[in-house]
Amino acid sequence: MQIKVSKEYLTELLSRQERVDQRGFFDYRSISIKTNTIPNAEGSASVYIGNTYVLAGVKLDVGTPMPDKPDEGVLVTSAELLPLASVEYEEGPPSPEAVEFARVVDRGIRAAEVIDTESLFIEENKVWNVYLDIYVLNYDGNLFDAGTLASVAALLTTRMPRLEGEQVIRTGDLPRLKTKGIVASTTFAKIGNAILLDPTGLEESFMNARLTIATDDEYIHAMQKGLAGYFTRQEIEKLIDTSFEKSKMLRSLISKAVSGD
Repeated sequence: MQIKVSKEYLTELLSRQERVDQRGFFDYRSISIKTNTIPNAEGSASVYIGNTYVLAGVKLDVGTPMPDKPDEGVLVTSAELLPLASVEYEEGPPSPEAVEFARVVDRGIRAAEVIDTESLFIEENKVWNVYLDIYVLNYDGNLFDAGTLASVAALLTTRMPRLEGEQVIRTGDLPRLKTKGIVASTTFAKIGNAILLDPTGLEESFMNARLTIATDDEYIHAMQKGLAGYFTRQEIEKLIDTSFEKSKMLRSLISKAVSGD
């Protein structure tokens, strides 16, 4: 069977410290970030990592705060794995994979306090809700990093609507959404004893463990492990160091894309 041959071929390559696309084990594919890709959104960005293509859009509406944070706005993140992106994706309610995807992206952004949620307070029981929607347009592995890049870039380019009475004004000279910083995630796949950064779709189909680490200059803001396999303590320590190193490059790409807005 083709999948068996592919696995044997991949395993043989990894044993020789090689990848199918000839990258190093801790190298990213080419990355492209473009902002303002959805004209009617408050903020948007699209990201290519290799052939993986993700689009993020931001919309703001007036809503009520969370009971435990009455003076802060609310971030609501959702993700759609569109059928056009992969033969494995189907129409219907969000799949477990889509829910996990949205939660991992949301957790990194929320923990790093990318959004100044206190600036979204309007008055008692009234705040701005930030709706972050992520769409997978083509899947070839590593959705988490592509989704985080697109989401953060979209948030950093978001324009704040203004409220006049009960009317939301979305046109004119609008200020930027207040943000506090930039976060990026790095995702690693373990196949046997080999650990690869930025796995392709083929590599993900054979991985037995996955680890995503969200960082900025100073802190680890979130970590998410997936699948039944494991990472040793020594492996995790090395991956954390790698994550901080690669995060600098990823956050620089976001900054350049946003500055060109």
